[in-house]
Amino acid sequence: MKAARNITSRAHPLWLAYILHRLSGLLLALFLPLHFWVLAMAMADPARLDSFLAITKADAVKLAEFGLVFLLAVHMFGGLRLMALEWLPWSGPQKTLAAAATAASFLIATVFLMQAAA
Repeated sequence: MKAARNITSRAHPLWLAYILHRLSGLLLALFLPLHFWVLAMAMADPARLDSFLAITKADAVKLAEFGLVFLLAVHMFGGLRLMALEWLPWSGPQKTLAAAATAASFLIATVFLMQAAA
């Protein structure tokens, strides 16, 4: 059976873009409970929040923030790619656009990391 739109391999760039979009969504969903816990801490005990946020000066946390911004950008561009697949006619250059979206995500996250490290 022939796959839709001539995508016949899991090594195809658009299939890899699909997996990256799914994984970024899953990892962002796993991050949400921690985020809500910190927000609850801000409302319940601001002094505890201040001491908790002191760890954000660590390089490992800045690197994790880079990862978070990268996941957000990848997921956003992946969603835009999906909307383009649904609403626009199929074209060969969409593989290039998927690669460009990943590169733009990395650029956005790197700029964020550079500002956080300064």
